[in-house]
Amino acid sequence: MIISCQSTKESQNSNSENNYIFFLHNKFLESNPDGTFSTEYGVKAEYSKILESFRKDGFVVFSEKRKSKTDWIEYAKKTKSQIDSLLSKGVKANHITVIGTSKGGYIAQYVSTIAKNKDLNFVFIGSYQDSDIEETPEIEFCGNILTIYEKSDVFGVPALKRKELSKLPIPHFKEIELNTGLKHGFLYIASDEWAKPCKMWAKRNYELKNFN
Repeated sequence: MIISCQSTKESQNSNSENNYIFFLHNKFLESNPDGTFSTEYGVKAEYSKILESFRKDGFVVFSEKRKSKTDWIEYAKKTKSQIDSLLSKGVKANHITVIGTSKGGYIAQYVSTIAKNKDLNFVFIGSYQDSDIEETPEIEFCGNILTIYEKSDVFGVPALKRKELSKLPIPHFKEIELNTGLKHGFLYIASDEWAKPCKMWAKRNYELKNFN
């Protein structure tokens, strides 16, 4: 089960006006502890710092460190069940945001597909290649979609084609290209360059006003 990372006080006072984030981490963390240095990208995995960054801005955060080789489709179904639980308690769909990095981004995309809720918010980070259209045809975007990618990353391409092929409703769609030079390592760290637009999106600032 995805664990809640909010404080006890936040847990007791959770209500429909809170803003909720489901954070789904990258594949690297499935087999490496938080804080592990990636020799490939020259950065440390900052899972705890990422969660703390969201909590400090008042979000109720749900996340867990997944087991190695987690089935991404089954995990997406589990995440959807937790979202359904919040909705059944009166939480507004547009107060719920699913943020995924790398493999977590693909899981988030599948949550979007099976939830079929146009009011949910999603942020897909470093989790799209042009070949995805052929390799994962089951994915169809739905909801308010923000994609963030890094120019130096192999996953650093726009996902506009996926959006155009999706037949489900997408009320808001934005894409942000970063240029950190960190390749795929940009999403390992708790950087405001990608975390800030995530927070804005999760608070329904779909125009990302004052982002830059």
